[in-house]
Amino acid sequence: MSQGYLCLMLHAHLPFVRHPEAEDLLEENWLYEAITETYIPLIQIYEGLIADGIGFRVTMSLTPPLVAMLRDPLLQDRYVKHLDKLIELSEKEMDRTGDQPHFHGLALMYNKRFHDSKKIFVDQYQKDLVLAFKKFQDIGCLEIVTSCATHGYLPILNVNPSSARAQVKTGVEFYEKTFGRSPKGIWLPECAYASGVDEILKEFGIRYFFVDTHGIVNATPAPRYSVYAPLYSPSGVAAFGRDTESSKQVWSSKEGYPGDPDYREYYKDIGYELDFDYIKPYIHPEGIRINTGMKYWKITGDFDYKEAYRPDWAREKAAIHAGNFLFNRQKQIEHLSAHMDRKPIIVSPYDAELFGHWWFEGPMWIDFLIRKTAYDQNTVEMITPSEYLFEYPTNQMAQPAASSWGHKGFSEYWLNETNDWIYPHLHKAGQRMLELAEKFSMYLEEGFQGDLKRRALNQAARELLLAESSDWPFIMKTGTMVPYAEKRVKQHVHRFTRLYNDLNNDTVDEDWLAEVERRDNIFYDMDCAAYYLSKKLKASDIPATASSAVKTHTA
Repeated sequence: MSQGYLCLMLHAHLPFVRHPEAEDLLEENWLYEAITETYIPLIQIYEGLIADGIGFRVTMSLTPPLVAMLRDPLLQDRYVKHLDKLIELSEKEMDRTGDQPHFHGLALMYNKRFHDSKKIFVDQYQKDLVLAFKKFQDIGCLEIVTSCATHGYLPILNVNPSSARAQVKTGVEFYEKTFGRSPKGIWLPECAYASGVDEILKEFGIRYFFVDTHGIVNATPAPRYSVYAPLYSPSGVAAFGRDTESSKQVWSSKEGYPGDPDYREYYKDIGYELDFDYIKPYIHPEGIRINTGMKYWKITGDFDYKEAYRPDWAREKAAIHAGNFLFNRQKQIEHLSAHMDRKPIIVSPYDAELFGHWWFEGPMWIDFLIRKTAYDQNTVEMITPSEYLFEYPTNQMAQPAASSWGHKGFSEYWLNETNDWIYPHLHKAGQRMLELAEKFSMYLEEGFQGDLKRRALNQAARELLLAESSDWPFIMKTGTMVPYAEKRVKQHVHRFTRLYNDLNNDTVDEDWLAEVERRDNIFYDMDCAAYYLSKKLKASDIPATASSAVKTHTA
């Protein structure tokens, strides 16, 4: 019998990027790279574990923007074209590297990888990878949690409670439409929490959420078990805190596993390294060099010279690092269990895209970790948050502290001199959206299905939700792709403002509305405008998963 638990939490998210009006938009590559390098490798790992009879437990978020893109026919078809180009490039590389043994083997590896990706994407799952993750959840190995509609940063949006509520409600209902069940938990965008957010989560039936370490450590009253047991927030929704020690081993650029010299070097890709005329057909049509995903070098060390990548060495290192991670969790749990009246839970959340995209060997590390946990010891057992709450329904009640993850951990990445200009516009638009929803509420009733005003109201809500994405201020702070992030915020606020004025003046242009509906089609089958109404849900409207009688005790 185990002495404690490990909760591996993978947060899978990308901003909604879909441009039917433009081919070869650089930002759409974010999705294509993530599919090839992260989502398909994770699916392969999960399928291999199931085939071998290993009943693993992983928690994973699939945010609404990511799910919408994965299920969008336009993006699905564009991804297949993207894969076909990579297959063609890899075949040319097999010829070019024929007399370079180290690189030729890697060209063969990538060719197989791209062919396997196409087989899984097209043949096995008919271009819908969401079906794969749903399958893993339905058989009980994966617990998928929801997130906010467009990854909106709730502590700042909650200046207008209707905006924060709409982000949560849209995310919950989109999850229900996608997975045919109510979500048990939620990933708060950027792990950002402030007092009152949990009340919104309770309203829509959420049982638990995650916060960064200091959100629990600085709670009031002080937590008896630090981050190694959940707290019940004042609303009765459970908060799980991130374990710093396990996070550092994976996240840290200096101390973490991904920086090992035997692992593949991310920042050296043939899209930048090879002769321009040779690589030109496989980069951006305007001649902009981009990553192809074909990288032939290992990290090697802290200097410019890079040695050829050795997949066999990297695989061996991934096994060693998985064993080291598990050994440290064993020692951690042995110590913690001696001082607790329950089994401790170590919560280790990571961006899913770290595994495979940034850290090429990340998926095989997960595979080794799960297998070693199942076969090599009996101290640590993998668990999901809902399973832990079922085993331990009584927990300390406390007020988690305001917090986020990211630099300094108190919202600095999402509110600073690079991006603070966006929030007055978002807050004003939020006020106006509530005004529209209440003024034109009759058009949101069933009898007005398809009515022009109803369509305009819902599109206004979609434009506001898209403008509120936390990805845009994050990009502005990091300094990468800033013009695109600024353009997106301005574009969505501008469209919202036009719809606001047109609705008030009864001058909605149906042709223009149809065009923006075509471009920004996220939540196309949902009445998003109704979510901004100020009235609260009746008790009978709250999903059955709501925690109506949470057992608590005070430390």
